[in-house]
Amino acid sequence: MSAKPILAITMGDPAGIGPEVALKALEHPEVWEICRPVVIGDARRLAEAAQVVHSRLPVRGVRSVSELGEQESALDSQNRVYVLDLAYEYIEQAVRLALSGEAAAVVTGPLNKEALHAAGLKFAGHTEILADLCGVKGTVMMLVAGALRVSHVSTHVSLRQAIERVTVERILHVVRLTHAAVAPLRVVPAEPRIAVAGINPHAGESGLFGSEEQEIIVPAVVQARAEGFDVRGPIPPDTVFYRAGQGEFDAVIAMYHDQGHIPVKLAGFADGVNVTLGLPIIRTSVDHGTAFDIVGTGRADERSMLAALRLAAQMASQRNANG
Repeated sequence: MSAKPILAITMGDPAGIGPEVALKALEHPEVWEICRPVVIGDARRLAEAAQVVHSRLPVRGVRSVSELGEQESALDSQNRVYVLDLAYEYIEQAVRLALSGEAAAVVTGPLNKEALHAAGLKFAGHTEILADLCGVKGTVMMLVAGALRVSHVSTHVSLRQAIERVTVERILHVVRLTHAAVAPLRVVPAEPRIAVAGINPHAGESGLFGSEEQEIIVPAVVQARAEGFDVRGPIPPDTVFYRAGQGEFDAVIAMYHDQGHIPVKLAGFADGVNVTLGLPIIRTSVDHGTAFDIVGTGRADERSMLAALRLAAQMASQRNANG
C-alpha cells in the first residue's frame, strides 16, 4: 500500500461551493502525487457537483477508509474520488478518522455560520467544532498565504472583547503553538523568527497611544525570549506584515481578527489556508466561505483547497518523519 498520507476532506456545507472546490482541486495531478484523498460528505451531492465543474474523475462511494486501500490495489492508472458517504456527519467522522490514525490529516471545506446556528449548533465556526470534538481548549488560528504565516491572539469576538483577551498568558500560548507549527516547515534548520504585532498605532509609541504594549505585550515577549524563542516585538502593526512578507520573519502574532486577516487576504486572497493549532490532529482549511451566490456556475476557485491539501500533506509527512 502507498505510504502517501490519507487526507480526509470534508466537503463543507452541501449547499455551498465546498463540493465544487474539492473536485476541482482533485483534478490537479500533483494532489495524487502527495496524498491519498478521501472526501467525507454526501456522494449524491458530490456527483452533482462533478457535473457542474465537468470533472473527469469517477466518484465512488466507500463504507470505510480501509476500503480505500482494498480498492486501490485493483485500480487502473485513472484516479478516482472516493467518498465516505455520511450526509451531515462529515466533520465528526473526519475527526474520528484523524484521532484513530486512519487519516493523517483533516482538510475542511467551508461552512456557513448562520446555517450552523439555524441547525441548533451554537458554535462560532469550524475551529470551535473541532476543538469540542477533540476535547481541547485554547486553539489558535494561523492563516498561511505564501511565505506569510499569521497566528491570532483572538478571532471571532468584538473588537472590545479582543482587546480584553490580549494577556501575557494568551500571547505566550500563541507563540508556543506557532513555534511548534512553523519549526518543521522551515527550509533551513534554525529557530523560527516570530514577530509580535502591537495593538495600538505605532505599537503605542512608548505609551502615547495606549499602554497595552508596555503593560502586556512587552512582558510577554520578554518571557518568550527567556523560554528560548526567537521573538521580536511589539512591532508596529502597519509595518510588521510587510517585513514578514519580505522574509524577515517566519510568522507574525496578530492581536485580533482583522489585524491578521487583512494582510493575509491581500497577500493571497485566492490561495490562503486556515490552520488550527493546538489540536491533537492536523487540520487545514480553505480560507473562504460557502459563496452561495456562485454555486452551480462552475466559477468556484479551487486554489485555496489545493493549497490546504498541499500544506496538510506537508505537515503530515513532517509529523511522520519526526515519529
